[in-house]
Amino acid sequence: MKKSMILIALLALTLACNKQNGTASNDYNTSPAGSGIASAPALTPEQLGELGAKIKAHPKEAQKILSDAGLTESAFASQIRKVSSDPAASKRYAAAYKKTAA
Repeated sequence: MKKSMILIALLALTLACNKQNGTASNDYNTSPAGSGIASAPALTPEQLGELGAKIKAHPKEAQKILSDAGLTESAFASQIRKVSSDPAASKRYAAAYKKTAA
């Protein structure tokens, strides 16, 4: 569990650094309220782990990686929080992260 929390913290830091570098965020759009949240696909812990490892390996491409998966930074962070609240899902996330990062 501790390793999972460290991985999640690293991902959050990566996303925060990317945002500070002036990368445009898709969090604000001109669509009606709530439409971005409803269209974000719900990913499995394994899929989120793979995305996290890809973002860690290529932090400058974080926005593209997330948009290719159909997510915004906030949708990704929300799904990560859900995974981190479930010990079994956290283990699945960590295993996929390690496998992809290797």
